[in-house]
Amino acid sequence: MSNQHQLSFQANDGAQLSYLSSLPANPATPPKTLILLLHGFSGSSAYFSRNFIPLTQNGTNWVVAPDMRGHGASAHTKGGYHVARLASDLRDLLSHLSASSSTPLSDFKIVPVGCSIGAAILWTYIELFGDSEFSAFIFVDQAPLQDRSRFDSWDETKAHRGCYDEKSMLAAQEAWISHSEETYKGLVEECLGYRYKSDLEKDSHVSEEQVKKDEEFFTSISRLCDGRWLARLLADHTRYDHREACEAISKPTLVMAGRRSGCFSLEGLAETAERIKKGNPGIDEAKVKFSVFESGHWLFYEESDRFHREVLDFVDTWAR
Repeated sequence: MSNQHQLSFQANDGAQLSYLSSLPANPATPPKTLILLLHGFSGSSAYFSRNFIPLTQNGTNWVVAPDMRGHGASAHTKGGYHVARLASDLRDLLSHLSASSSTPLSDFKIVPVGCSIGAAILWTYIELFGDSEFSAFIFVDQAPLQDRSRFDSWDETKAHRGCYDEKSMLAAQEAWISHSEETYKGLVEECLGYRYKSDLEKDSHVSEEQVKKDEEFFTSISRLCDGRWLARLLADHTRYDHREACEAISKPTLVMAGRRSGCFSLEGLAETAERIKKGNPGIDEAKVKFSVFESGHWLFYEESDRFHREVLDFVDTWAR
């Protein structure tokens, strides 16, 4: 589409990483708000095919959606399968955007939207570099800890439904390495709400043809990744405990949760908002919002119109 530009930048280790931008490299009169769309595990910027244009239509937002290393059109490096490496890549992207824009990035209100592992990357970024560069945050269907915890009451009611300890993680690694095609399809079953927990009334608009299109869309994106590399990233991702990092967030935050997510319970997803409040006693409740969608893990795809509306309303309220 005319206002989408496939561009690239170089990370600090020399890897070439790809991103979609709604502006050319040197826009003459850029908007003042930058929305970053960060995709999930085994995804790419293509995940946001229903979101990219609507988020730019009012003319006040610059939208950027990177392909993480090892995903999409970005370099598939031998190493780099760590959440911290991906957080460093995000920092390099911000530096690149600042250098390539006619307006310093410090003049923009930056709102990152972290979906699934994209949220974990942001929490790691905050732990490493702080949250001062951002004006607000949006986290989409990711609990701040996937594994069950031995230190407190973080149990099966809050942890990831399918990958939550050493045994289940090793089984998931084996699936990504040895049974990739079945695993791609299993991911679709887990992440699309109408596949994970069907509801005839809510899903009456989903035709058999659309079911097939959705499955091919998401599996084709997963096929771009290397299963062994993903398996190593999975091992790193599931062990991170981001709960204390959430307490360090001082900016307005919107947490989006899928009621029919095959990944997390609403209780686990709500923890991000609760931790932000814990770390900021007396914070205005309006600054930390928990929004429940009627779809699944990929709620930005299933309920795209509502997703656009809530993102734009949140940005207009807290990042103008």
